[in-house]
Parts: sequence; structure tokens; C-alpha cells
Amino acid sequence: MSSAEDVPPPRPYRSALRQQQSAQTRAAVLLAADRLFSERGWERTNMRDVARAAGTSVETLYARFGSKAQLLEVVLNVAVVGDDEPIALASREDLRGLGAGSSLTSRARRAAKVAATINERVTPLRRALVQGAAVEPLLAQRLEQTQADSRANVADAARLVAGRQVSSVEVDELWTLAGAGVYEQLCHWSAWSRPRYERWLAQRIVDVVNRSADID
Repeated sequence: MSSAEDVPPPRPYRSALRQQQSAQTRAAVLLAADRLFSERGWERTNMRDVARAAGTSVETLYARFGSKAQLLEVVLNVAVVGDDEPIALASREDLRGLGAGSSLTSRARRAAKVAATINERVTPLRRALVQGAAVEPLLAQRLEQTQADSRANVADAARLVAGRQVSSVEVDELWTLAGAGVYEQLCHWSAWSRPRYERWLAQRIVDVVNRSADID
């Protein structure tokens, strides 16, 4: 009879393979959930359909994410920053690089491109979040937090683009102009192209920063 000392340790490659498979499953789930929440909204998206689209089981989905509301939260996090890495938007190069550029116009164009990229990813999911917030307390809290985080990110970006401190009114204006609601109205309902939206937003950013009137 062999002792515990005779049992060979787990082979490292097996652990690495499991980690790889786990990461692939997570990526497939997030991709499927993003598509379904974006296309169907909150009510018409269910965990069974997400699991089927991702090629995994419902049990795995609940074990990994806990609930449909928690899954939507994770999908939103990924959509805001563009990947599944645990790095806040404020710490990413896209935002920190907004201060680069010799002119306000070039910085505004870069900011408009960043805003368009984020809005393009987030806007369809935001509809699902608003719907879910009406029935799920967790998502209601997330909606409030999303608004607060969005304004804080715009404030950081505005200081970099302007190259100076900005007033709360300037932040409010820029937050409104660069927000998902305006993006949806122009690019979805008014059928603007993304280049047209970026040009428009860049000019609005320049207008607000150049005016620099503190009307608090």
C-alpha cells in the first residue's frame, strides 16, 4: 500500500491547461452575454441562452458569475475599458494620453475618439442596465455608480484636454455632450456616422474649453 509521499504532485501543464480552458470559457461567456444583452435587452436575455451561446452549462454560468445581474455588471465593466483586465479606465493609456498633443484641437479630437469608442461598446448594454435597474436593486445601484464614475472620468479627461483646472459647469457640459445618451440620439436615431460624431464632439469640446466661463 503506497503512502501519501508516494503520490506524485500534479503536473504543471495540467494546471496551465485548466487555467487556459477557464479563461477561454470566461471569454466566450462574456462575448455571448454582451451580444445577447445588447440585442435583446434585460428581460429577454436569460442565463440558459447565454450558456448555450457560449458553449457551456447553466451551472457553470451561475458558479462563475452568481446571477444574471452580476453577469451584466461584469459585461459592462469589460465594455467600458475594452478588455477583461482589472485596470480602471482612469489608469489606462487611452485616458492618461489625452494630455498629449501640442494643440487643444488635437487633444479634443483624441478625446472625441476615446468617447466614441467607449460609447459604441457601452450604449447597447446601457439600455439593458436601465431596464434591469427597474427590477434589480443591484443594477439600480450600479446605474447610480456608473453615472458617478462616468462624470469623474470626464472630469479627469477635461483637465488633461484643457491643460488646466476646469469648473464644475464645464465638466457638466462635457459630460452631457460626450455621454451615451447623446451618442445614441445622434448615431442611432439620427443615423450619424462615427466620423461625423467624432468631428462634432471634438468641436464641442473645443467650444466649451475655449469659452472657459465659470457660471457656477
